Formats: sequence, structure tokens, C-alpha cells
Amino acid sequence: MKSMQVMKQRAQSGFTLIELMIVVAIIGILAAVAIPAYQDYTAKAKFSAAYAEIAAGKTAMDMQANDSKLVSNDAAGLALIGMKQTTVNCNPIAASLLADGSGTLSCNIEGGPNSVSTASITLTRAADGAWTCAATFGAGVTGSKYVGSTGCSAS
Repeated sequence: MKSMQVMKQRAQSGFTLIELMIVVAIIGILAAVAIPAYQDYTAKAKFSAAYAEIAAGKTAMDMQANDSKLVSNDAAGLALIGMKQTTVNCNPIAASLLADGSGTLSCNIEGGPNSVSTASITLTRAADGAWTCAATFGAGVTGSKYVGSTGCSAS
């Protein structure tokens, strides 16, 4: 009777080596899928944050254009539209508005994953007030997956 109790205890004492190896393999497969997806997510978030910082200047640029005012590409010009030269996500921010109402707002993305750290975003205002967006990425980077729903064309 005593030997039977000992046998039951040994049978339920823990995991086998093969069970542990299967768990490690599953975790490895999940990590192999999750890490690239997370990197893409953080790159897209960085791009969207940089876009949001300069897109805020579009309304102020439109107001300046309606008042026939020029915006120069310096600290005073940026202050006129309520923007800074550098932010957490953009370094530098550049803006210009010409007499005909055409102009640009641009941002070089600061920091973030390598796929977007060298990217730049340019918002272009036509004389009729229509805005377009173009994003430029470094060599070998397919930027279309990072622009999301911002309306930017990636090159």
C-alpha cells in the first residue's frame, strides 16, 4: 500500500522536458511574429505624432493667407502661426507662405525607430487653399505602411 502512494506522488511531480521544450518553442514563435509587428506599430505612431504636430499649423497658415500675410521660415514666422522650430517629434519644423497664398510646412522626424527616424513630412498649400502631403523615407524603407490614414503619399 505504501509503495502505491509513493508511485502516485512521483507521477504528479512536475513537467517533463518535452513539455517545457514545447512551451519554449511556442514562446519563440510568438516573439518572432510580435517583435516586427511592434516595431511597425511604434514607427507608425511616431510618424502620426510628427504629422499631428505640423498639421496643427495648417489652420493658422490658412488664416495668414486669408489676411494676405507672409510667413517666413524663421522663428518669427513660426511664432506667427503658433509653432516652434523643434518639438519632441520634429527637428526642425519649417514653414513658408508666399504672397500668392502657396506655402509649405515641413518636419524632419526626430528619433523613433530607424525606419522613420530619417523621414520627412511636407504639407504643401496651393494658392487655391488645397493642402497635399508628401512623406519621404530613407533608402530601402517602404513608407506606405507608416503613413496610415494621414493622407500622405509616401516616396
